[in-house]
Amino acid sequence: MAIEIERRFLVVDDSWRGQTSGILYRQGYLYFKEDGVLRIRIAGEKGFITVKVRENDLSTLEYEYEIPKEDAEDMLARLCEHTPVEKIRYRISYAGLIWEVDEFRGANEGLVVAEIELEDEKQKFDLPPWAGKEVTDQKKYLNAYLYKNPFNNWRLEAKQPY
Repeated sequence: MAIEIERRFLVVDDSWRGQTSGILYRQGYLYFKEDGVLRIRIAGEKGFITVKVRENDLSTLEYEYEIPKEDAEDMLARLCEHTPVEKIRYRISYAGLIWEVDEFRGANEGLVVAEIELEDEKQKFDLPPWAGKEVTDQKKYLNAYLYKNPFNNWRLEAKQPY
């Protein structure tokens, strides 16, 4: 078991681009609880099954296991209710730490989020110039939320007259 401590930020410009190549991620969800999920993920050429249970806004218990990519493909196609979340993940070093920038595709096109994993909840870090508003405490930016409520639907809803 690992405890994942991460913070998320909206990306405000493209100055992060060109620092590294990205990997395509596709993921879907088999089970939802208010504070946890069972996720199927394909990252590049590898498949994973993951149980995540949120302890608070910053910390999540995470149990992740590699599975055959073919099994992950089959589960995404046959067992997941919605279209998988697709994104290109870029790993960028900044001020001695690794940031993961997720550029979403498909129904979440236009959304770019940066995450940093920390050793503890009080760890200090420098914010890169391309990282804007913190959204760690906003569940709508979690991949599991985006799976059921894609970003492009938010933008359509925002344009609806009330």
